[in-house]
Amino acid sequence: MTTFVGLDVSLKETSICIVDDSGIAIREGVVPSDPDRIADYLSEHAPTAKRVGLESGSTSSWLWPELNARGLPAICIDARHANAALSMQINKSDRSDALGLARIMQTGWFRRVQVKSENSHRTRALLNARSLLVQMRRDLENQIRGLFKSFGLVIGRANGGVFVKRAHHISKKGARTG
Repeated sequence: MTTFVGLDVSLKETSICIVDDSGIAIREGVVPSDPDRIADYLSEHAPTAKRVGLESGSTSSWLWPELNARGLPAICIDARHANAALSMQINKSDRSDALGLARIMQTGWFRRVQVKSENSHRTRALLNARSLLVQMRRDLENQIRGLFKSFGLVIGRANGGVFVKRAHHISKKGARTG
């Protein structure tokens, strides 16, 4: 028998629903959000799964490749489109979302999304971290500049690592006159 699987993934637990060709739920369960545990559950209860669907999101970037590496036919679908279909349900829960995702897999009415590589995520994380550090440095310099102004000390524009030297020099000069 051909089966279709929906995974509603959260950080701690994943709700799993398995449906048959006609969309009737034949098995439901909850396992820890670990690729090995999910693969074990599916190998026991849905060894002939044709499609295993999960929504795009923060967890899909690591879970999708892990499930595929374990031989599961995992498909990552657009969360906005899935949400549009799932929002029609009367009872909104992880269990009902897993059932809805399984039925989306069964009907084939979904849009696959491209899951970025781990290298791409690493590069993006480094760029975001650098941007945040630059912004924090600028904010800190502006705070110090504002504090000094209230005491009549003007640092002025200081680029290229000169800020700390200029601030130290002005603070010593201001301390002697104050």
